Parts: sequence; C-alpha cells; structure tokens
Amino acid sequence: MALWTMILRKMAKNKWLQLNLWLGLTVCVALFSSMPLYSKAILERTLLKELQSVQAQQQVYPGYVRINSTISSETMTEKTTAAIQKADRFVKTIPAKMGLDGLSFYQQRFTQKMKVYGADATELEIKSLNTIGGFKTLSDLEKRVHLIDGRMPVDRTDGVIEALATQKFQLATKRKIGDELFAESMEGDGAKFRVIIVGTMDTDKTADPYLPYLTTDNQDGFLIPLSVFDREFTVGRKLRMTEVEWRLAFNYEQLDVNHIEQFVKADTDIRRYFRGRLGSEEVNIPARDTISSYAGKEDKLNIMMVSLYSPVMLMLAFYLFMTANLIIERQKTEISVLRSRGASRLQIMAAYTLESLILGIGALAIGPYLGVSFTKLLGASNGFLEFVQRSALDVTLTSGAYRTAVLAVAGAIILILIPAYRATRVSIVDHKRQMARLTRLSFWHKAGIDIALVAIAMYLLRSFNNRQADLERLALDSDALQIDPMLFLMPAIFSLGAGLLVLRVYPWFIRLVYWMGRRWWSPALYNTLVVISRSSGQYLTIKVFLIMTVATGLFSANAARTINDNMESRIQYAIGSDLSLTTRWQSDAPVTSPSQMQQGQSQQTDTAATATKKRVQYTEPPFEPFQNLQGVESVARVFKKSGARYNISSNDKNGSTMLMGIDTKEFGNTAWMKDGLLDYPINSYLNLIAPNPKAVLISRSIAEQANLKPGDPINIYWDSLDRVPFTVYGIIDYWPTWNPLPGRSDVKSKVEQPNLIVGHLDAIQNRLALEPYEVWLKLKPGITSDQIYDELKDMKVTSLRDASQQLVLSKNDPFRLAINGVMTLGFVISMLISFFGFLLFWVLTLSGRTLQYGVLRAMGIPFLQIIGMLVSEQLLTSGAAVIIGVLIGGMISELFIPLFSMSFQTADQVPPFTITYQLSDYLHLYSIIGIMLTIGLLILGFRMSRIRIAQALKLGEE
Repeated sequence: MALWTMILRKMAKNKWLQLNLWLGLTVCVALFSSMPLYSKAILERTLLKELQSVQAQQQVYPGYVRINSTISSETMTEKTTAAIQKADRFVKTIPAKMGLDGLSFYQQRFTQKMKVYGADATELEIKSLNTIGGFKTLSDLEKRVHLIDGRMPVDRTDGVIEALATQKFQLATKRKIGDELFAESMEGDGAKFRVIIVGTMDTDKTADPYLPYLTTDNQDGFLIPLSVFDREFTVGRKLRMTEVEWRLAFNYEQLDVNHIEQFVKADTDIRRYFRGRLGSEEVNIPARDTISSYAGKEDKLNIMMVSLYSPVMLMLAFYLFMTANLIIERQKTEISVLRSRGASRLQIMAAYTLESLILGIGALAIGPYLGVSFTKLLGASNGFLEFVQRSALDVTLTSGAYRTAVLAVAGAIILILIPAYRATRVSIVDHKRQMARLTRLSFWHKAGIDIALVAIAMYLLRSFNNRQADLERLALDSDALQIDPMLFLMPAIFSLGAGLLVLRVYPWFIRLVYWMGRRWWSPALYNTLVVISRSSGQYLTIKVFLIMTVATGLFSANAARTINDNMESRIQYAIGSDLSLTTRWQSDAPVTSPSQMQQGQSQQTDTAATATKKRVQYTEPPFEPFQNLQGVESVARVFKKSGARYNISSNDKNGSTMLMGIDTKEFGNTAWMKDGLLDYPINSYLNLIAPNPKAVLISRSIAEQANLKPGDPINIYWDSLDRVPFTVYGIIDYWPTWNPLPGRSDVKSKVEQPNLIVGHLDAIQNRLALEPYEVWLKLKPGITSDQIYDELKDMKVTSLRDASQQLVLSKNDPFRLAINGVMTLGFVISMLISFFGFLLFWVLTLSGRTLQYGVLRAMGIPFLQIIGMLVSEQLLTSGAAVIIGVLIGGMISELFIPLFSMSFQTADQVPPFTITYQLSDYLHLYSIIGIMLTIGLLILGFRMSRIRIAQALKLGEE
C-alpha cells in the first residue's frame, strides 16, 4: 500500500508531465489501432462497391451461385442415384462453407429428350409431328412460376403424370390443356409415359428478387413437381437423367475481409467436389474473381499503413522518450537518494513500471475510440489536407484492434522505462558529477548512429535508383511493386541520421560564432552562446524532435501532392480531354457470321487478301449534334491510325507510326496537356502547322531514326494507299494520349520505340482516306458528365472514356486513400506533438533555471535583457532546428520522392513523374511553427515576469 501511495503522490506532483505522457500514449494507441480498423473498413467498402458494380454490369445478383452438371451415366443406377442425393446434401452446406446466410435456393433436374404426341394421334400424325421434350422439375414449383391458364399439377396414382408447360410447348403439341399426351423415348429402351398438361406458365418476376426462375431458359418439356420427378426418375430410374442444376443466392453484404479466404476455399471445394463426379460440370459464381482479388490485400494494406505511419511513429517515440526523460531528469536526485538508502534497482523499476501501467491502462481506455475517429478521418480524405463529404466508413472496434493497441502500449512502456533504467545505474555521487559535465557527447554521437543511419539510407537509395533505371531501360512492368514500405521508411531514417549529423557539428559552429564576436556580443547573447556551446547535450532531444517534425512533415506534404498530381495527370493525359468517345459509322464492310468465322485457314487467307484489295468505304455521321450539346465548351475531331507507315525518299528510311489527324483550333481548345512537356506551349505548335494543310509534326523518335529536321519531306500511307507527301514543321516529345515510352509486345521481344505523326484531319481525309475518328469533349465549368450522358443517349455511342469518373475511381482506391489520409493525419499529429513537446521542454527548462534567472536579476540585469536571452536561445536552438529541418525536408524530397515512380506501371508513366511542391503546405508548416514559437515565448516571458528574487535566492541555495 505504501508503494501505491508513493506512486500516486509522485504522479500528482508531476501531473502536467504525466498528462503529456498519457497524451502521447493515447495517440500511440489510436494510431496503431486505426491500422487494422482502416484496412478492414476500407476494403469492405470497396469490395461491396465492386460487387454492386458486378450487378450493374452483368445484370446478376452478386451473391448468385449456379452449379450445373451433366449425368454421364448411360443408364440410371443405384450409384448414380446415390451420387445425385449426396450432391444435394453437399449443395445445402455451401452457405455455411462460405460463412454467409443463404437468401434463396432452388434446384432443377432434367431427363433425356423424348418424342411427344397426342394419345389420340394417328400413325401419320405421329410420323409428321416433330415435337421434342423431356421431363424437368423445379423445387418450390408453386412459388416460382406464374400460372397463365389451368391449375397446378398434383401427384396421381393412376400412372398419369400431370405437368405444366410453356405456351410455346403446349401449342407445339397441337393439343389443349387437359388432353392426354404420350412421351416416348427415342433411345430404343421402350420407355413411354402418359402425360397431361394441366396448366400453362411463364416467369413470375415478383416471386424471388434474388433467383427468378426464367421459363425462357428452357421452354420445351414438361415441368413436374420435384417429389414426382424423384420418385419416377431419380429413385425410380425409369428414364435416364441428363442434367442436374442447383442455384443459390447468399447475402454478399455479410462478406468482410475476414471471410475472403473462407469464401475462396469454399469456391475451390465446390469446383473440386463436382469435377467429374456426375459428368461435365459448370460452376458459375460471378463475384468469384472480384472477391478472390481481395485475398491478401489486407496484409499488403497493413504493411503499407505501417510504412506510412513509420515517420509519425518515430515522432511519437521521440515524444514519449523525451517526456519520460524529462520526468526522470527531475527525479534523478530522488532516484539516486533511494539507491543510496538501500533501495534495489528492481524495486525502483517496479514502481516506475506500475506508474507506466496506470498511464497505459488509461490510454487503452480512450485510444481505440480515438483510433475509430482517425479511421473515419482517413476515409474522408480526398487529397493532402483535403476532405470531402464522402459516406463515412463503417468502423467497429475488433479484437484485432485491441490486440494491436495492447502491443503498442507494451512497446511504449518499454521505451519510456529506458530513462528510468539508466537512472537507477547512477549513484548520488555520479549524478552530481554528471550534472557538472554537460559537455559530454550523447550516446547517439558516441556510437556513430548518425553516420550509420545516413549510410544505410544512401545505400538503399542507390539500390532503388538502380532498380528504377533497369525498369525504364528494359520497359519492364513494376505494377507488382505498388508502394514499397521502404519508400517511406528511408526518408525517416535519412532525416534522423542527417539531423544528428548536423547537430554533431552545430556546437562547433556556435563556438565559432562566439569566438568571432566575443568582443562585441551583448551580455545576453554572450551568456546564450556560452550556455549553448557548453551544454549542447541538453538541447539535443528537442532539436532532433523539431528537425524530424519539419523534415518528415515537408516530405509527407510533397510526397502526397506528387503522388496525387501524377496519378491525375496520367489519367487526363491518357484520355486527352474531359470526355473521349466513338460513334457507329455506316460502311460497306461485309458482315461476318459465326459460321464464316469457323472456316479453315485457307479461306481466312483468301478473305484477308480480298479485303486488302477492296477498301472499306465509310460514311461520316453528322458532327453538329456534338457541337450543339448543352454544357460543352468545345468539341474536337481526333483521328488515330495505329497501322500507318512513313517513308523518306531521300534516304529510303521507313517504319510504322501512329498517325493523328486534328483540327488545330478545335484541338487546342479541347485537349488537355500538362505544362512543361514540350519545348514550347502546345498552341505554338498548332499555330505553326495551321496555315499549311501539308504540315505535320513528328515525334523525336522518327526524327532520330530517319535523320529528319523541320522542312524535310515525309511520305505517309497505310495498307494499299498511295504514298502522300507532307512536310515536317516541328519535332515533339509528347502529345495528348500518345505514349512515347518504349514497350514490348511480350517478354521475349525486343524493346519497340513508339512513333507519332500529327497532321491536319481534313488533309488526311481528302488525300488518304476517310475513316472513323474519336470525338473529344471539353465541358464547361460546373457541368458534370452525368448531364452530358443524358444528351448522348440517342447518338449511337460505341465507346466512352470519362476522365472525371476515372479520377473518382482513382481517389477511392484503398491504397491512395491510405496515402492521402495517413500523410494528412501524420502531418497534423506531427505538428501537434511538436507543439506540446516544444512547450513542455521549455517550460520545464525554465523551471529548472529559476535560480539562475533570479541571480541574474539580483545582479542588476534588466528584465528585457533576460527576455533577449530567451529569444536568442530560442533562435539558436529551436529556430536553427526548424531551418535545418526545412533544408533536410527539401533534400529528402528531392532524393526519395522520385522513387515513387516505381509504384506506377513503368510503361504507362506518361507524363513523366515530377515532384510537385505547393506553397500552401509550406505556409501551413511555417505558420504552425511560428505560432508555436510565439506562444512558447509568450508563456516563457510570462513565467519569467512572475519570478521573484526572494523566492529564487533561498538560504542554502548557493
């Protein structure tokens, strides 16, 4: 009990320090618990949206399962019957295997086809009638079909089978409802059945919203109750069964990331079970590919979340260590006295462990709920420091989140106990000796950790640069890499190492400044320079803390802006404008039927030769309707021919090229082009070729291959067209929608260099050929693409690409949401932690210098000079740390952000990856730092003004 009393009194004595420590622990718990919460919530939301898109695109319920199997047995045996019954029992366990609730289910069975005719038919009618149908059954028959005429069939004991039929089949029998029919086997087994159609039916669309029974799927045959079918055919084996089918619908909205592996395993089990068991099987689960694609995504997202959070975690670790160290520094005398009075190190550590556990339990009580708020904040991010009113993530606390939180608290407690453990090793004599020797090197510098961290970061940087160069040179794909965790960890390592390295030489710089002006410095500045140069170790923690805050904050801001800008630029460049579409053109091209497509290779060759000789003639559809669209600012016709060729008469150079035909004015008003890609603005190139219809622009690849320069002639043609001369007016490196990066058709082929020629559309149509072109639309400000869609309904649009929709899909990607959200959250948390850490350090430092400042005041130094000492000390410590942080932040941005280009597909990285800086991010950072320093100085100045000489100079202090 005495131990608990001592702990609580000590905590109450240092309540503000303990509150700051608890705050750091709570934020730490919130960050760690938000990682599994975010991964689960965002993946479930995107999975649900993708499953809903499956329903919109394929017109099928996402939870739909269809299992169909033929019966390979030529005759029905007990073994076949047992296999069918066993399959029935297996199918009923599928929802449980998937871990989802079943919403609907039905099964069908089919027999062999038979010849159907009336019981009163003559021999002549039997021979002339060609009505074929078999028996089929449907579970819950009376609930799933709509009765048009007649009644439902019943089970009879007189050997007659009552059935339903579609109107089409009933008319094909040439008999009325209620007339007796014969169904006779055509396989020579003599089977013959008496059947009466008692009603006609069609699809009941309201019977089952998940699994409607469509009579149009199989309109021939007699539909009989399942009990009758099983008695006569499944168990009775009076006729050969040919096919069985089961259809299920499960509640896909219950599917979460924890059930994905279970779902994939169930899908594998289903396919394995039916493979060859009854015959040829077909398992159709439309959502299978979508759901399977999420297997393993949670682990990848968690890894990326850890890497994204690593700089913030490092900041939190510094904050916790600094706060714990400040607490221990105030209690070192007490600890050394306890040690000198016989207290063991174990007893002292037990007291501090209990103290930390109290704070940890308090952090666990609130941290996970704060983590839920962090998770919802991540889900609302739309960019760096940008949020939108997106539907909130459905976040619930899980056992995994609490396990992560407990591990975070355990790690944090170990971290904050390190200063206490080190303090227990020091006796009262050693403690007083250390207080007198403040100029010793810190552990970081003694061990050379700063140099080691910088060396590790530079080695990793070189390795990544070499890998990136290989990807670009060999045109390899890097999409499997996605976001490498080291891309976020390397900058944090480098900023820590570089900060420590600069602080290793900073005291010598201060001494140099002191020595150069020692004759002219004022007393306040003289005292500050002496204190900082001789006691630099006590400022190391706060300076490293501020350097890490500023450097990682700037890196996060620049990295998030760069990733977002490059992803959006790539989408807009690839589409070329707000909307790009094609329409149906009338032509004289022959229509190829499926039977013609199955002809032999020789006929295909003859057809190809004929098509080459006879060119397809197209009729251009009206273009005016696009120009008259409401909400469209400009429209452009853009012709693309990937199979064109060029020829140079002077040196006989030739090759394949992409040919693009445009109307210069309309194209300039409509197309999107990123600044800086061309030597001159794109409109300058358009104005250059506008006066001459024969003028063309060529890619630099053609200019280098064919040794061309502006003014040289070039011939263009394709297929069997005559070569038409044009004149080169300019050389370009990029052009909207054109990818200049080398590519390869397969792994074994050599790298191919793309080519491009841009000319006038009218000249190409008049001098070469008229072929279909694309229509590019630029929308007026404030107009959405949905408004344009309504007007395009009657224009026979065959394909459409919408930049705004692709941008929305890109912004909703779980990995991009994580990048924007975590970097924004990390930036804000870093600033808040930095503010509290700064304030805490200087308030405690000032409290420890009460005697020193009291003596200075008693010596007659004016209060303003003491304030000047504070200001100069702030500038030479905190101010210098901020400047160093800005320089290191800019350095790591230049060194490490270009590596993020490896996270994109190398072959599609157009426009080239560029670093984006935004002034607002720097202004936010400088504003927060400025406010922090100002508030800190005001608080320190206020506390200085309250110091009384009589309180400071107590008897026995000196």
